[in-house]
Amino acid sequence: MTLQGKVALITGGGRGLGAEMALAFAAAGADVVVAGRRLESCAAVAERIRADHGRRALPVACNVSHWEQCDALVEAAYGEFGRVDVLVNNAGSSPLYPSLAEVPEALFDKVIAVNLKGPFRLGALVGARMAAAGGGSIINISSIEATNPEPHAVPYAAAKAGLEALSGGLARTYGPAVRVNTIRCGPFDTDIAAAWPDELRAELERRSTLGRVGKPAEIVGAALYLAGPASSFVTGAVLALDGGWR
Repeated sequence: MTLQGKVALITGGGRGLGAEMALAFAAAGADVVVAGRRLESCAAVAERIRADHGRRALPVACNVSHWEQCDALVEAAYGEFGRVDVLVNNAGSSPLYPSLAEVPEALFDKVIAVNLKGPFRLGALVGARMAAAGGGSIINISSIEATNPEPHAVPYAAAKAGLEALSGGLARTYGPAVRVNTIRCGPFDTDIAAAWPDELRAELERRSTLGRVGKPAEIVGAALYLAGPASSFVTGAVLALDGGWR
């Protein structure tokens, strides 16, 4: 599960699952581009990478819903490291709304942009460069909402379903050199979960075969597997990381 000498680019890397993956990739030997909307959060993760693991780290402020910011992120990554071996499209957003009929156009467009448009642009740009360089791995972070959409997250569910389709398309476009896979996540106990009401947490735990939500560090094994050589014969796959959702 080594990533020694590799370069990883992780969106949404300033907190939650993205930060966990950034630190784990660095521990496995990778230099890391930590991208996110808040530069200070990304910089804090980058400093931990340098201090704890002795790897190079580049924090970059990027809102992936904007095409030109995706382009600038790619240029910053290649300008600093000259390559990207692993791309993790982790940034995501699912704002609440009162009802489907009351979803404003701006909210819908934002959800599609963050969860689908950004990964498309980054996957296209980085995937093309990976293919030209002879190899690489792209990991798209999806959600159980993609196949089990709840009424409170329908635009998000549609975007994540599109993201899973995008994974297959990127795999076929940039294969055989580039592998593209999806991690379909269940609920995880990240900082966002602090706002969950008790009844929601109880429902999420009830629907898990393991009887609990995931711990952020539990994404690490799946991410390292798909990023590195252990998954050399895996592409276009969806790995469920959901505790046995039912």
